[in-house]
Amino acid sequence: MNGPTTHTLSVLVENKPGVLARIAGLFSRRGFNIHSLAVGPTEHAAISRMTIVVNVDESPLEQVTKQLNKLVEVIKVVELDDPASVNRELLLVKLRADTATRGQVLDAVQLFKARVVDVAPDAVTVEVTGNADKLAGFLKVVEPFGIRELVQSGMVAIGRGSRSISERTLRPVPVPAPPPGRKAAPAG
Repeated sequence: MNGPTTHTLSVLVENKPGVLARIAGLFSRRGFNIHSLAVGPTEHAAISRMTIVVNVDESPLEQVTKQLNKLVEVIKVVELDDPASVNRELLLVKLRADTATRGQVLDAVQLFKARVVDVAPDAVTVEVTGNADKLAGFLKVVEPFGIRELVQSGMVAIGRGSRSISERTLRPVPVPAPPPGRKAAPAG
């Protein structure tokens, strides 16, 4: 029997208060630890997209997915697998960088195609974007300089190719026909 594996779920939800709490609560009640959770707007103002990363067995994940689909605010749930998706995380890290080490720190920043976003006399703050392996590699290289502070976003992911998670899910809202005997209002 295989043990737990990492799964990335992309969930389209109505952009309403309390939706995040309901979805997180569903995972919590099942005893699943959410490894990463990112929520943000989509191309539709009324819809948000959640990227949820969990480490669970297949069977319980299937049950949770079914329960997610039963929630009124959930529009669609899709599992994204690595080869068929692109995923990124954002890392902001404040590093010790005095005059003796600043050049080496900046070399590491350049090597990882990162970006310096703030400079102080004895520190630099760096922004790194990439997959988890790239971020871990960057931290391993800069750790000897001294990490003063860091913050990392949750993973965001999107399927590869031209298809969209919402293309078959979201349909334009039909405009109701006017009542009999009335003319339709002009568009515009």
